[in-house]
Amino acid sequence: MTFAGSPDRVESQLVPEAGFELDTFAVSGFPRRLGLGLLRALLQAARAPFSCLQILGRRQPDVVLGGGGYVAGPMVLAARLKGIPSALTEADAHLGLANRLAAPLARRVFLAYEIAGRDGGKYRVVGRPIPRSHLGVGRDDARRRLGLPLDRPVVAVFGGLAGAQALNEFAATAFGEKGPPILHVAGERDFESVRARVSRADYVLLATAEDFGAALAAPDLAISRAGGTVWELAAAGVPAILVPYPYATADHQALNARHFEMGGGAIVVLESKLERVAGLVDELLADPARLERMSVAMRALARPDAASEIAAELVSLGRSGRP
Repeated sequence: MTFAGSPDRVESQLVPEAGFELDTFAVSGFPRRLGLGLLRALLQAARAPFSCLQILGRRQPDVVLGGGGYVAGPMVLAARLKGIPSALTEADAHLGLANRLAAPLARRVFLAYEIAGRDGGKYRVVGRPIPRSHLGVGRDDARRRLGLPLDRPVVAVFGGLAGAQALNEFAATAFGEKGPPILHVAGERDFESVRARVSRADYVLLATAEDFGAALAAPDLAISRAGGTVWELAAAGVPAILVPYPYATADHQALNARHFEMGGGAIVVLESKLERVAGLVDELLADPARLERMSVAMRALARPDAASEIAAELVSLGRSGRP
């Protein structure tokens, strides 16, 4: 298995670190304004399929998987031109523009959520793949690793790799001086500003969570955006207050969050009403039976075998050969 992607994106670091080979090609998203940036992106988009054809010629794969976004489109197009079966993954409850354009070229589209009009035939709902290494840590062990108390309810705050400024500011204001024990993964950008506002020992503040398995196992309740982390919370059975990022394309984080709210595992609070969250935290921590029901619901919504299902389908597509 090899990977292909942009030299300017996170895969250029993560793939080699994981021990896999990475082929790169120039491609970028389209700016929303007219200008030189848009012209440059259009030229890259026109050249990218030719670079992808060269990569496929060297690698000779049996099947191609596109991970969504503008990087996947040229490779799926190149695979179609060479007659190599391909598939796409969609991580959110809204099919992104790149996947909408590439879907007619793919044999299979793996969806994290049901999407209206995208059912039957090539579409299959499998959930969102999560690292198995993030599951299976015991709660007491996790709390010892993180320096959290064993005998009190713990609340985790997750915003994403880059952090979430609104959530970070809320947590520092609401819990920096008093409240339940907190595990707060703030992201590199906001770490220092949050640290300056925290004044108690049972508020564990991290820039990033290298031991994310422990971070998932430790809390009784999480406050989180509704991107990929929500699937890991579900697999770990962590009840959640979800605050969707309000500027996500097609408001897809709100769609993601409503899926878990309708299933009974989460409560959705819009960022414009973030002040409600502190009261909800108190209300939920005071009702262990409700938290347990939400935990059971989250586990029922989880799709921990998504990666295995996709892998098995890819093997089948690869064995089916070229049309």
